[in-house]
Amino acid sequence: MKKFIILTLLASVFIHCSALTTGEAADSAYNKENYREAIELYTRSIAEDGMSANAYYNLGNAYFRNDNLGKAVVSYERALKLDPTDADARQNLEFVRSRIQDKPEDDTAFFARLHRSVMHTLKPDTWAWTAFGIFVLLMGAIALYIFSRNVPARKSGFFGGIVLLVLFVYTLATAYDSMASARSHESAVVTAPSTQLSSTPRASRTASDKVVTIHEGTKVEIVDSVATPDDPVSPKWYNVKINNGTKAWLRASDVERI
Repeated sequence: MKKFIILTLLASVFIHCSALTTGEAADSAYNKENYREAIELYTRSIAEDGMSANAYYNLGNAYFRNDNLGKAVVSYERALKLDPTDADARQNLEFVRSRIQDKPEDDTAFFARLHRSVMHTLKPDTWAWTAFGIFVLLMGAIALYIFSRNVPARKSGFFGGIVLLVLFVYTLATAYDSMASARSHESAVVTAPSTQLSSTPRASRTASDKVVTIHEGTKVEIVDSVATPDDPVSPKWYNVKINNGTKAWLRASDVERI
């Protein structure tokens, strides 16, 4: 009976350990430079253990080592959606972007770029707690202004309250934008070696169809989509935006949503 119990416990421990070794096996495959196997194992680890910034960071490294630049960009972008403060993922993403063929110019307005940079300094939850903390201070400043009989203290409460109100509104808006960015799936990355931007949601048929070729790793924003079940090339097309001034159609099968 004791032997049976011991064997059962050992078996349960073995099963439990096996369930926890997928990520370790992926790390081992990566260290052995078996990047295809590492990709499979990291992907399985994410499916089994859930999404995490570290898992997508490791997957991005494996894709990069396997020369899948588009998939590497997708993985790093997903890591940053989960943790915008991940400096390693951001550094690797910038390095991979320096290796891709297309480098669309960012024509976003200066203040929009500045806001985006500030937003990425903290996680969405941290922004929300920061807004809450500033709100508490704001209530304190209002109370100081209302109840204090000291004139300098009331002035401090008044002007400090104005500053805190501005900060509260900005941090609250930033927390909202950060959460919306984390939940958005409108960005995509070209994962095919190359694809064509077309003026219509179909393969180029005549010389009048404007076609531009873009390459693996290019990031696009999905504006709209249309199903084309009768199209032998692609059953679905995306209307995408590369920067604020360029919109076109491309095959949905050539990109992967972040």
